[in-house]
Amino acid sequence: MFWKHSNSQDTVEAMALLPIITAPDPRLKKLSKPVEKVDEAIGRLMDDMLETMYAAPGIGLAAPQVGVLKRVIVVDVAGQDSEPQPLMLADPELTWVSDEDAGYEEGCLSLPDHYAEVVRPAAIKVRYLDRQNEVRELAAEGLLATCIQHEIDHLDGILFVDHLSALKRNMILRKLLKAKKAEKGSQKEPAAV
Repeated sequence: MFWKHSNSQDTVEAMALLPIITAPDPRLKKLSKPVEKVDEAIGRLMDDMLETMYAAPGIGLAAPQVGVLKRVIVVDVAGQDSEPQPLMLADPELTWVSDEDAGYEEGCLSLPDHYAEVVRPAAIKVRYLDRQNEVRELAAEGLLATCIQHEIDHLDGILFVDHLSALKRNMILRKLLKAKKAEKGSQKEPAAV
């Protein structure tokens, strides 16, 4: 748990690190429900997701990855040596995508240590509700456009490996399943004699 000082209210509020779900987990394939309004609970979820993303470390996180089936994502593609530029988006909706595509080597906090090139539109426009429940529109290109599209995919139950060939996708998912089984096996307590 982290403590954050809130300048606006001069209060101290608790921020929690949330557990990140890893594939293959059926919760990652479910559709998320619209938020419709960023209230106190959704704002707290956004804050906790941002802290979780930074601690992981990652550049994007979607609510389904922390077990919440709400259309909420957070992203920050500023480099480690740059000032943070967090974006918190509720009900993000792509309103335009470019005809030009770009490929990026993508990874995912829910598919740790696995990467593959995914081709997506190079530039986008997205409409969303911000942390203050204001409707915003953002134009993005490059890594930011890729990251937003990757996280929106999570809201629709799509993982980056779903953009790969069946062979590559199945190889990655089999490795993750094997790692999960090995982890569960090492957590079992020895039988008493």
